[in-house]
Amino acid sequence: MTATSNAPVLAASNVTMVFGGLTALKDVNIELHEGQILGLIGPNGAGKTTFFNCLTGLYTPTRGSVRLKGRTLPSDPAQVTVAGVARTFQNIRLFPSMTALENVLVGRHSRMKQGPIASLFHGPSFKKGEADARTRCLELLDFVGLSGLDDELARNLPYGDQRRLEIARALATDPAVLLLDEPTAGMNPQETEAARQLILSIRELGIAVVVIEHDTKFIFSLCDHVSVLVQGELLVEGSPEVVRGDPRVIEAYLGKPPEEVQAEVDAYAAESSAERTSIIEPIRDRRPNEGGQQ
Repeated sequence: MTATSNAPVLAASNVTMVFGGLTALKDVNIELHEGQILGLIGPNGAGKTTFFNCLTGLYTPTRGSVRLKGRTLPSDPAQVTVAGVARTFQNIRLFPSMTALENVLVGRHSRMKQGPIASLFHGPSFKKGEADARTRCLELLDFVGLSGLDDELARNLPYGDQRRLEIARALATDPAVLLLDEPTAGMNPQETEAARQLILSIRELGIAVVVIEHDTKFIFSLCDHVSVLVQGELLVEGSPEVVRGDPRVIEAYLGKPPEEVQAEVDAYAAESSAERTSIIEPIRDRRPNEGGQQ
């Protein structure tokens, strides 16, 4: 699936972030279209997470703007979530003493419409809202591959499952754009492939995705478009084929010749489909029901 409209769903224009005398970002521009997967790569300290923080209201850019569907995003993270931008973090930020289902319900709270009176007296509208939210969150747990683990405490889940739980919580906000900050960090190859298939399934729901990741094989085999940040500036952007062959990217980030990068990506893509089936199929078949609450 590729972009379905000429108008970007998310547009960052000349985003600049200055901390004291340090310029962390300088005139960064991106456009993201519906159903597109954009990879954001660069060396450590390039400004990738700072850019995510500017997109989600954690930081207010010193200069520039971020627009979602043509409207400037607010500088409050909660309001950014309501507007339609959700994210995960480089370091897992779950509520460890809450169950998997409760963690996802936290994300769903932004879409629940019960007023204070209904909430106080637990009237019919409150009970219906709670039931609808629970149904939706169970669908999302199933979608990310965590079916049957809804009552498990988050801290007791394996590392890869905790990563998937974070994604389910983000999806519970019904985002138009999902930002994933190093979603495969610390994962083994099987978990990484499962994450790749999950992101592809999310794209099929019409959600645009931006991925920060150091694993270039993962990025180049997943993304439609790749942007490279170096020292806070956008060095190069384009298709994976264009970016991995650009001498500036090779020098600044990859540190290896383009033919070697291409060989690694080709080898990754050519892995036996039979070997992946047990990982891929459970996720591919677990998409939220179209009749679920939106």
